[in-house]
Amino acid sequence: MTTLTSEGVAVVTGASRGLGQAIALELVARGATVAGLARHADALAETAARASPAGAFHAFTCDVSHPDEVRDSFARIRQLGRIELLINNAAVYPRLDFLEETPESFCETVRINLCGYVNCSHSALQDMVEVGRGRILNVSTFACVDPLPASSAYSVSKGAGRILTRAMVSDLCDRFPGIVINNWMPGALATTMGVEDGTPPDVAARWGVNLALWHDPDISGTTWERDLELLPARSLRRRILDGLLRRAPRPRRLGS
Repeated sequence: MTTLTSEGVAVVTGASRGLGQAIALELVARGATVAGLARHADALAETAARASPAGAFHAFTCDVSHPDEVRDSFARIRQLGRIELLINNAAVYPRLDFLEETPESFCETVRINLCGYVNCSHSALQDMVEVGRGRILNVSTFACVDPLPASSAYSVSKGAGRILTRAMVSDLCDRFPGIVINNWMPGALATTMGVEDGTPPDVAARWGVNLALWHDPDISGTTWERDLELLPARSLRRRILDGLLRRAPRPRRLGS
């Protein structure tokens, strides 16, 4: 079952370049009305120019780390229709050693990478709770598990984002099972924040959009890497028992 109704709007943050731009373009190509948020109007204009069909992508210049800007942008987005899908993607990766960081620069990264997800989720949920239905996909990473050098602020903020997803699921999904929330880790990408030989953003975007448009309460709280579900850890006893009974769970896979 897809997420969007004919009157629904998909919101994509960080839609001016890289993965966010690719996700916005993929959603438009699949018939969605897309509101793209980013800090730079000229870069958003490039996304709008590439979108097909024309007119389905709507640009909103917004710094997601500022709650007032987010509230104002979402109020204007509602003029397009009800917000039914939010893909939290906007992030920065300063690549600074902890001693090169200042407390101010570290906290600025946290404000964008974590508080941006909080600000946008809180605004989108106003529409979703009203009808008891919606979809939030948080773009995540494994950086918090084994941080690379010069990634302290990025790793901390993105790791906290994964916890935020679990916290929202805990607070909301029993009362509003029609609001589906989960994490997606696209893996290393061939973008300015990624690596040269990473996955092309348009390939990853197809996986992400497939997951974002999958509206099934059973996937709330799940975590996906690239196109594969990551199963929760099981105890040794459970693994042995499942092996004996030949009922080991199999991860689900997203279509290409």
